[in-house]
Amino acid sequence: MYERLMEAAVEDENSRQALKAVKRNDGSPGIDRMTTNELEEHLEANWEILKAKLLKGTYIPSPVRRKEIKKPGGGMRMLGIPTVQDRYIQQMLLQVLTPIFDPGFSEHSYGFRPGRSAQEAVRAAQKYVQGGKEWVVDMDITKFFDHVNHDILMGRIAEVIRDKGVLRLIGKYLRRGAMVEGVVMASEEGTPQGGPLSPLLANIYLDALDRELDRRGHQYCRYADDCAPRAQRAEEGPMCVTA
Repeated sequence: MYERLMEAAVEDENSRQALKAVKRNDGSPGIDRMTTNELEEHLEANWEILKAKLLKGTYIPSPVRRKEIKKPGGGMRMLGIPTVQDRYIQQMLLQVLTPIFDPGFSEHSYGFRPGRSAQEAVRAAQKYVQGGKEWVVDMDITKFFDHVNHDILMGRIAEVIRDKGVLRLIGKYLRRGAMVEGVVMASEEGTPQGGPLSPLLANIYLDALDRELDRRGHQYCRYADDCAPRAQRAEEGPMCVTA
């Protein structure tokens, strides 16, 4: 099943759409300091070489650049900023993987999905309250992105995807690690926040949680890994409302 995805990922139209998405999203440069404005010219000069490496399975991602940002509710969140070239490659993968995985996700999952939003999660939770539910469970998976188990995640992806090149490349992205004070620190767990692919990987990983909640008959809505029962937090970013 889905054995030739890398070929689909590097197809001309998919690669053009990925470039547009990376330029539109902009963002900080990675460890090589290349900006999104410089990416198109870089690809014009190097695309055939890059494409060949992706198809042969010899491409090696760069380490991410560590960056701390303030969380809306207090504290700091550690981001891993990939190079713009790696963001481009991840975006190509995202565009071919999303149509495969997203339709199978729970209807109660709202975060990082096409056509869904935090506001819709809040509205769903409000319907539960209007329906007579009185208790709300407020959950937070502490440092979720930092502690994703690589073996479990790759196992779940491999249940659906048979393209070994795609599987190897995702594994490389997970294990590549970060550049810290000039030293590359490999990653044994987690998926860095900051790359286009990480949100989809998070939903693949958390789909098992949704299935268990469904099996138990709970009424809930999840937005990424964070949970908050108050509707006014909808604008603050990733959240999940359970009821």
